[in-house]
Amino acid sequence: MDQRRNSAPDAARGVGDATGETGVNDSGVNDIGLPRSGGIGNQLRKIVTLSRDFERHVGAALTVNQTDLSAMEHLMVSGSLTPSELSRRLDISTAATTLVVDRLVTLGHAQRHPHASDRRKVVVVPAAASVAKAVDELMPVIGGVASLTQELSPEERVVIEAFLTRVVGVYESALAPDRALDAGGPSAA
Repeated sequence: MDQRRNSAPDAARGVGDATGETGVNDSGVNDIGLPRSGGIGNQLRKIVTLSRDFERHVGAALTVNQTDLSAMEHLMVSGSLTPSELSRRLDISTAATTLVVDRLVTLGHAQRHPHASDRRKVVVVPAAASVAKAVDELMPVIGGVASLTQELSPEERVVIEAFLTRVVGVYESALAPDRALDAGGPSAA
């Protein structure tokens, strides 16, 4: 069978050649004009996709939606938060945050407690059992990545960390205009 005809269904499904590139022409860009990223770019895309899939897996294990899972993550990392702090971190309205907290409390993932120093306020506290369940779900990935990191030589760690720091910088640069608007910065005018 003709090679082009044989590979067309793969390209349509997003299956690439040995480098993982699909529909890449000789100019170094793909069919829609995106720059060729090679194997490293493909692996980074896979990590992003798998990360989203893993978040859905953890959310399903805890029977929460994405917003509720994000709220739980903030509570697990920061400990107790007031609903307004949680609202800011989630970038949703206080009314929407009330619904999130109501769902988490109903599912037993969080409790409301009086604020330690301001009796007019309440804080949302993550439930220890839910934190333990979330950690159990997260440990295969956290432990696996930690194990891989330990297998690297010090030189490899330096190179990989430097590269990932630069990738983070690319994302931060792309998000800078949005962050300036959110902060009411100069581009907000």
